Amino acid sequence: MKYLFIHQNFPGQFRHLAPALAAQPGNQVVALMVQPKGEPQNWRGVRVLPYPLQGANTPGLHPWLVDIETKTLRATACWQAARSLRNQGFVPDVIVAHPGWGEPLFMKQVWPRARLGLYAEFFYQLDGADVGFDPEFEPPDPQADACRLQMKNLNNLAHLDLADGALSPTHWQASTFPQAWRDRICVAHDGIDTDVLCPDPDVRFPLPGGARTLTRDDEVITYVARNLEPYRGIHVLMRALPALLRERPNAQVLLVGGEETGYGAAAPAGRTWREVFCSEVKDQIPDADWARVHFLGRLEREAFTRLLQVSRVHVYLSYPFVLSWSLLEAMSVGAAIVASDTAPVREVIAPGETGQLVDFFDGTGLVRSIGSLLDDAAERLRLGTAARAFARSHYDLSRVCLPQQLAWVHSLSTGL
Repeated sequence: MKYLFIHQNFPGQFRHLAPALAAQPGNQVVALMVQPKGEPQNWRGVRVLPYPLQGANTPGLHPWLVDIETKTLRATACWQAARSLRNQGFVPDVIVAHPGWGEPLFMKQVWPRARLGLYAEFFYQLDGADVGFDPEFEPPDPQADACRLQMKNLNNLAHLDLADGALSPTHWQASTFPQAWRDRICVAHDGIDTDVLCPDPDVRFPLPGGARTLTRDDEVITYVARNLEPYRGIHVLMRALPALLRERPNAQVLLVGGEETGYGAAAPAGRTWREVFCSEVKDQIPDADWARVHFLGRLEREAFTRLLQVSRVHVYLSYPFVLSWSLLEAMSVGAAIVASDTAPVREVIAPGETGQLVDFFDGTGLVRSIGSLLDDAAERLRLGTAARAFARSHYDLSRVCLPQQLAWVHSLSTGL
């Protein structure tokens, strides 16, 4: 079989599936990705072909059309790269693609007989998801924003009309898609390597500057997001910090995440959201307590694993939106979790069973839940053990998720 993967930042969500297919005898696996000056390379048996973007948005274009024009430009660049690949004699049996940025839109024009499977990450909703969830950051004109969102979904709808099947990482994310499509979406998570992401009672995590190395004997509170922004509750945690640091004089608070804009609006006045919320609470926190708060940026995989392993309580907050890998990874190492009572978090955190849930906006309740776990080693062990067991039984990469993904690809290729 010949497989083509398309992801603007390959491998993305296909980091396990593409190499697994490449490892099967007789398969040929190629990937297209955006990289202006990149060279073709072989990655874990996958031939990765970079291509550049061309063109720019039209000056003065209606703002609601900017998104679809951007995705059309990206789709055009991918279409040109695909035609070049076809002219070299490559004809895929199956195309697996992430449509979020528009790239696979014209693949059926190049290979009309190829089976197209999409990664169905999220369909934008006017109600019941991220939009309108947090009144503090509501747009000036909600109705105009709803119109913009309707236009933004044109990309999703155009791809769904072309696809032969889809894959979604959680049941809730699958449920955001139109009813007519839900029976065609296979729910299978990307997978967590629970053999590597496991508890380590002897773990050591050096703080920046080498002033101190943390161990499991320390009272460590961790928080992780790709970017420190409201979508992942950084404002809730930062506003809870004064009380948390006051009540836990021995706690070390470790925050992992970049400072770019990932989801939602950018911070005002050219600042980062970290700067906004630090300035909001800095006068409430003595310098000695600030010294116990550590912004670590983004970590390499080995350091990130050690951070989770050293955590005594791990905090995960999120709007109703896509589920972060980091939550499942924290569960896999046996961390005691305090998380927001939002979808799709509820799919993995059952209150009192695999962690504790708090109202997203309840900073006082967040501090209370963290404190109760820090004071109860037996409860932390019970919840962390159950969280790891749940992660292994439902989200283990090699034993659960990858076989599900491979079965989906097989059904896609056979039409069954």
